[in-house]
Amino acid sequence: MCDTMVALASTTLGGATLFAKNSDRERNESQFLDHCPAARHEPGSTLRCTYIDIPQAAETQAVLLSRPFWCWGAEIGANAAGVVIGNEAVFSHLHPPRREPALIGMDLVRLGLERAATAEAAVAAIIALLERHGQGGDCGHLNERYYDNAFLVADPREAFVLETVGRLWVAGRVQRARAISNALSIGRGAAWRTSPALIEDASARGLADDPAALDFAACYLDPERDTLTQGRARSARATELLARRDGTLTVADMMAVLRDHGPAAERDAAWHPARAPGRSICMHAAGHDRGGQTTASMVSEIGADGQAVHWVTGTAAPCLSIFKPVVIEAGLAPQGPRPTGHWGSATAWWQHETLHRGAVLGDFGAVRAALAPERDALEARFLRRMADATPTGRAEAAAQCWTDAAAWETAWRRRLLPGMLITDGGHQAAWQEFSGRAMAGTADRRGRAST
Repeated sequence: MCDTMVALASTTLGGATLFAKNSDRERNESQFLDHCPAARHEPGSTLRCTYIDIPQAAETQAVLLSRPFWCWGAEIGANAAGVVIGNEAVFSHLHPPRREPALIGMDLVRLGLERAATAEAAVAAIIALLERHGQGGDCGHLNERYYDNAFLVADPREAFVLETVGRLWVAGRVQRARAISNALSIGRGAAWRTSPALIEDASARGLADDPAALDFAACYLDPERDTLTQGRARSARATELLARRDGTLTVADMMAVLRDHGPAAERDAAWHPARAPGRSICMHAAGHDRGGQTTASMVSEIGADGQAVHWVTGTAAPCLSIFKPVVIEAGLAPQGPRPTGHWGSATAWWQHETLHRGAVLGDFGAVRAALAPERDALEARFLRRMADATPTGRAEAAAQCWTDAAAWETAWRRRLLPGMLITDGGHQAAWQEFSGRAMAGTADRRGRAST
């Protein structure tokens, strides 16, 4: 489960496009940041995606990706042309997701970034790949997960929502700000483009014969899955938070939305994931009933000139993480070993889990209250540093931010007091089970060792 949002230049304080996404995956499903340079490819060459081979493009863009450790594609990403994309799992009661291996949503995110220089071109690329190769296959780590996908695609000038069911699709243009989650959302009259096959399908079902008359969300959404994922409720919450700052939205505001735990947490300083019903934008796993959680986050600021800074956590739980800047042309700061599903003390993602899991098993409210002022002050310093940096000095400024963030994280891991303060036995038992599985380095369902 995920949440993705965009605010176009007309809604932001500095006149840049702002994009943000939380990637929600299984609690041991580490993610890593990847930087792939631009490349030319031989005519007739093929590309291995997560499950299938497809023809390679003649040229590919330089990209920044946040990737679950086991797959070729990405949950969130950006390219050197200023295009950003995030995907969402969506479900239709009329068409079950395909189980046979094809392209998965994460593959389509990466392919759209590699093959397009504008948001509109990225939408077209994803549609062409979807219609030719289809989507399908297991998207889970330790648990089987099959779903279709929605995408939010943006560049400095415009943004689009693309929602799919199998090879069927509909796209809508973003007017000012937009949030999507794990629910189909394009209603009657909101379509920008619609696949002919979707209209044929809708007509055959007696739903609509005209694209303008089709309420895609109402007709195709699976209400039972929406009750489980609370996708419509989470997108409504994100929309509300963006609207509060309409016209003055900043990078810090987008970070704050990704850290939101819902209205109850706003009112209760003692809020704890173990006692929180339902799902929030910043999601924490709890017990065995809420296995998914936010495992990586990104906020992008894309200026009208195409200059962009991408703020990434590279770790789970944005409320307990520092957003650090990446400038695509400068590459990534050293990331250490690539993480896996096994607890690796040398990897940034798993190092952060010492802090994260200690907090969710302890006095979460007290940890968050003590940590948040330092976190916000450090990020404010990073934002000023990057704003003040010259074009030739941005790489050095970003590198210094990563160094400072690593020092802060190390200090906080040492400060976190040990102790199991939460009396919810199911919450504690679930976390101990999954942490034990990560430390054991057992093979995943595909037979691959997690070490």
